[in-house]
Amino acid sequence: MSASSAPISATASAASVNEGGRRQILVTSALPYANGQIHIGHMVEYIQTDIWVRTLRMHGHEVYYVGADDTHGTPIMLRAEKEGITPKALIERVWKEHKRDFDSFGISFDNYYSTDAEENRVLCNSIYTALQQAGLIEARDIEQAYDPVKEMFLPDRFIKGECPKCGAKDQYGDNCEVCGSTYQPTELINPYSVVSGATPIRKTSTHYFFRLSDPRCEDFLRGWVGGLAQPEATNKMREWLGDKGEAKLADWDISRDAPYFGFEIPGAPGKYFYVWVDAPVGYYASFRNLADRIGVDFDAWVKPGSKAEQYHFIGKDILYFHTLFWPAMLQFSGHRTPTNVFAHGFLTVDGAKMSKSRGTFITAQSVIDTGINPEWLRYYFAAKLNSTMEDIDLNLDDFQARVNSDLVGKYVNIASRAAGFLIKRFDGRVQDSAMQHPLIAQLRSAIPQIAAFYESREYGRALRTTMELADAVNAYVDTAKPWEQAKDPANAAALHETCSVSLEAFRLLSLALKPVLPKLIESVEAFLGVAPLAWADAERPLSSANAINAYKHLTTRVDPKQIEALLAANRESLQPAAPEAAASAAAPKSVARKETKQEDSGVISIDDFAKVDLRIAKIVDCKAVEGSDKLLQLTLDIGEDKTRNVFSGIKSAYQPQDLVGKLTVMVANLAPRKMKFGLSEGMVLAASATDEKAEPGLYILEPHSGAKPGMRVK
Repeated sequence: MSASSAPISATASAASVNEGGRRQILVTSALPYANGQIHIGHMVEYIQTDIWVRTLRMHGHEVYYVGADDTHGTPIMLRAEKEGITPKALIERVWKEHKRDFDSFGISFDNYYSTDAEENRVLCNSIYTALQQAGLIEARDIEQAYDPVKEMFLPDRFIKGECPKCGAKDQYGDNCEVCGSTYQPTELINPYSVVSGATPIRKTSTHYFFRLSDPRCEDFLRGWVGGLAQPEATNKMREWLGDKGEAKLADWDISRDAPYFGFEIPGAPGKYFYVWVDAPVGYYASFRNLADRIGVDFDAWVKPGSKAEQYHFIGKDILYFHTLFWPAMLQFSGHRTPTNVFAHGFLTVDGAKMSKSRGTFITAQSVIDTGINPEWLRYYFAAKLNSTMEDIDLNLDDFQARVNSDLVGKYVNIASRAAGFLIKRFDGRVQDSAMQHPLIAQLRSAIPQIAAFYESREYGRALRTTMELADAVNAYVDTAKPWEQAKDPANAAALHETCSVSLEAFRLLSLALKPVLPKLIESVEAFLGVAPLAWADAERPLSSANAINAYKHLTTRVDPKQIEALLAANRESLQPAAPEAAASAAAPKSVARKETKQEDSGVISIDDFAKVDLRIAKIVDCKAVEGSDKLLQLTLDIGEDKTRNVFSGIKSAYQPQDLVGKLTVMVANLAPRKMKFGLSEGMVLAASATDEKAEPGLYILEPHSGAKPGMRVK
């Protein structure tokens, strides 16, 4: 394997450093799909990447951070059709929304583009042609599921049925979420189209495959895997590759049939590149667009022998694509391969998977709308991130406490305690001799280590070190007591030293925090009257030659009401019921309800009805409640990421086993009610005579069999 194709560590290789030690570095994050909003789970990755990029820029390296919206595929086509607009109109609108969110969180892309761009089409065609000429593309006839109503072949995620391994119902066409088995869509039992509900038929079509099983690909990947920075990633790749000669890698189907929104494959009318082909090529397309715009030699960065470095930040769930397909595509199409791929774990909120029903599936825009400072989240995520693929948790109580303690109580507090005295007593000018104080020397000597922690993606260690230094500075101020020194004019020199040491220490702490809190540090730079801080500025202290400016409040504390508003905003995005209405629905009978004229008359408005969120629910389990003559405990699937638990007084009418698998209707936005037997998270609807003891008894509502869990009843 040539040196140009081998990954290297996250630090610069000798070949990648130009004269003067300036490195050339291309950085990307995974491309967000243009079929949904950016949420804080996405933001973990972009924040991690942005901190790394800002760290390298502060060294003076030539760094380009590029991204794009991932815009192709069946979901985009179907969503646009549903909205009555063209796919291009849809992706243009979503691009603006995504760019707005990234800007709000301080994600410093040098170029944010779209995979539906001419540069990407040209690059996809050239890479495909090169792979074809290398004998790594093969046409094969395959049998697929076909929707006879929509007249389209169905991707794996657009067909559901019973798992062929365990029999679980409503499983996707590629894997079972119950038993974890993987299989082909054609193996599903009683399959149906998610698009139309029709039973798919089998139909043969010619598809194009990238021959990843070719010995050349396997040999290359076995060598390439050894240079990955993360042992977990290396181990996973070796598991996928298996031992030499095992032929564990399957060839990769890179084509899709019309109708499809994407790029047509050259020489194959009606066949389109699978979205996972043109998405990673979109990294290069975005960089090509930037390079042409600013006059950078694109080929010098992406061709074999390039002195530039190339890094991809991704979630661990797409490691397979970025460590197998992407490097192999590059290697055999005449391009350099990635220097390294950095994978991160998932985000949980309060120890659980993000949930729309709990309001913890938090969108980036809702953070802005509710007044949460995005830099608070940048700091909190950074404090938990390291170089591994471990999951991290956003504990909202801890978030509030840590931001208030670290950023306000420890960091900003230093400036607020010293600036007023310095301006009033000493014209805002520091004491030059104070810049040699041992505390300043301690902070200055720590800056290179903090910068190294950031570059090695050990952000948590960088911030722990920074806050330990902040503790030392606050201890110094507490001991010196400038408020006491200010009372006696004889202590003027000592007061001047205390304030000067404090402000220089604050500047050095600001330098340490700049990759994480860029907007806040801009305000600090303006306050101190200094140029934008870089790592080299650790050795250039404040000087009496320049006065600081009047101190203005730099940041605020997290208010618990903001957290409550954030959760409410994201609950409302799924469940539009007014909180007051939901609360009153579950209130004990002894609690008086606010009555309206409409309630008095028994008539409600359409707005009143709209407050009730009725959903199709599938009863996935049912059992009698021990100790109760009336209740059954239902486990309901309403299309969320978890099931709901509901207690219902229908035991007199049904045997538990008779309800399993049935569809019914539930009130999804009823406030949870704590009962003797557990928490009830909604209400199922049933019909009965006025006298429930009389015939014909109780009947739960059963919708048409074509309805699906989660559909709203309007």
